[in-house]
Amino acid sequence: MASHANRARALSFDTVATQYAATRPGYPPALFDAVEELASRALVGADVLDCGAGTGIATRLLRERGARVVALEPGAGMAAELRRAEPEVPLVRGEGNRLPFAASSFDVITYAQAWHWTDPVLSVPEALRVLRPHGVLALWWNQADVRVGWVAEEEDRLAPFTRGFPTTVAELFAPFPVRVATREITWSRRLTVEEHIRNLGTHSHFVVMDPVERAELLGANRTELARLFPDGELDEPYRCGLTVVRSATTQA
Repeated sequence: MASHANRARALSFDTVATQYAATRPGYPPALFDAVEELASRALVGADVLDCGAGTGIATRLLRERGARVVALEPGAGMAAELRRAEPEVPLVRGEGNRLPFAASSFDVITYAQAWHWTDPVLSVPEALRVLRPHGVLALWWNQADVRVGWVAEEEDRLAPFTRGFPTTVAELFAPFPVRVATREITWSRRLTVEEHIRNLGTHSHFVVMDPVERAELLGANRTELARLFPDGELDEPYRCGLTVVRSATTQA
């Protein structure tokens, strides 16, 4: 992680691990289809390292695709929730800047909603070291789709407390001997207004906020959403940005 402050913020998720597991979105099947296409291999039978695995949301979905997954997670609270949800998955405490694995250990390394907590100067060489020849590094994020009117309005209400991420991070890999491919998958999920608010409350900028200020801000947002969605339900739309990286010294 790039700094002490960044590390402290990343580990703040430990305090909301149960809520995180219950309310954070998963990822659509089309995302894993795209990972397989860009990796030029199926996930079935692949040895996958899921870095920053959190409570195991992506870990579970990778296993459902037939991958043999090892989870890497720095936070004690998140790791405990992952262990509860996925007791059969090998779980290692650690972080992407210093991967505690031998060279050429994995076919695929994934970061679901987690790469931004690393320092690419360290985490890229570490990923390339631990990947096997022809292996790939796959990074992805669910990003609220602000092309949808109510989402854009919500972003405005919550700014400057929200933190967005680019749909890809391809430019970060320019200094390294790698080839990069990107995709975007749009999808949505149906949930209640209250579930949406609880999901927002697991984002690090709200976790570290003063509790009174957080309650006021999310309460005002809840009131506006209740006005917009009087039946109490909404479709939460996402743009899932995928970046797949492989060494430039191997053939696709």
